[in-house]
Amino acid sequence: MPRWLLPESIADVLPAEARAIEELRRRLLDLYRGYGYELVMPPLIEHLDSLLSGSGSDLEHRTFKLVDQLSGRTLGLRPDMTTQVARIDAHLLNRSGVVRLCYCGPVLHARPAGLFATREPLQVGAEIYGHAGPESDLESVELMAASLQACGVTRVRVDLCHAALVPALLAAIAPSVRAGLDENELYRLLQHKDRPALAALLAPIEASVREALLALTTLYGAVGSGAVAPDCLARARAQLPPLPAVRAALDDLARVAESPLWQRMAGVELSVDLADLRGYRYHSGLTFAAYVDARPDAIARGGRYDDVGRAFGRARPATGFSLELRELASLQAAQEPPGAVLAPWSDDPRLAQAVAELRAAGEIVVRALPGHEQEQQAFACDRELVSVGGRWMLRALAL
Repeated sequence: MPRWLLPESIADVLPAEARAIEELRRRLLDLYRGYGYELVMPPLIEHLDSLLSGSGSDLEHRTFKLVDQLSGRTLGLRPDMTTQVARIDAHLLNRSGVVRLCYCGPVLHARPAGLFATREPLQVGAEIYGHAGPESDLESVELMAASLQACGVTRVRVDLCHAALVPALLAAIAPSVRAGLDENELYRLLQHKDRPALAALLAPIEASVREALLALTTLYGAVGSGAVAPDCLARARAQLPPLPAVRAALDDLARVAESPLWQRMAGVELSVDLADLRGYRYHSGLTFAAYVDARPDAIARGGRYDDVGRAFGRARPATGFSLELRELASLQAAQEPPGAVLAPWSDDPRLAQAVAELRAAGEIVVRALPGHEQEQQAFACDRELVSVGGRWMLRALAL
């Protein structure tokens, strides 16, 4: 194998894509700053027990592990930044009120998340700590949609779900029966809406709980008065058992679904999918995912994860979202390289001053190195600097 071939699902980012990614990164971080979010930069590597605290087994399976030659302890390369930011809020900032934090950086997956997914996503996201009400959930959903719109995505479907529904139903099963249930397989089958396999898996449990779990695979669709079919949440209230935790989860969903926010968000379609349980298992409440045309998987995901901070000494209410910049950049229309100015190589101080002034004004100025004047430049040079009567002037470049 040639030594320069990269590992599977790992790829270089070439200039055009790198430029698009960087422009999106700046645009999104500026957007989050406008909402009052502070930027943090967690480390790429941590002690494994800290990195995976409160995150569940799904993150562990995605984590690259290695031994620290200084301490002998096992380290992990972060597969996700949410738990790291929760640690910063709980352990380092230690503020008592609402805290808004954002981040952007690479993460590494031991296994790709999908058939065409990279194992080195560039993750950007925003989190709110210290508020347990639906207002912070709504702010997170609004900011997620605004992020996509800032990246040129004009049509978005947001699916709402609730991570507490399945645990609430499983809590009604006898402990001895639940001990024999493969819950990882249960979540996988719910996500895929595989009713025959799900029915076989659930055969040993009580009929009422089995029927409720099977019903989750059919409880999806529009919500509100504009729904063509009966409102999805109304159907859920009719088909799911009236357990207090189930009712509380459906009430959470209704409060968010009925917000006037959705009328203000042009191009955003709202729906509910009570089996959309993909994502990390650290979620504890309302979750949401954004889907766009021509993409089978969610382009962004988020939700409430109130219990993660407990592992770091402070169980703070928390909600937020993240998205992958490489995937977002792939949705961008191809852009022509920006116009640039071609300047000759010269020791003339007046030329150096003219180049400096143009660059200070935001222009791209490319100096043609001696012997390479006729070669194609990296940027599309449409003007050039020429000396006219001892002054360096701009003129259109003859093509």
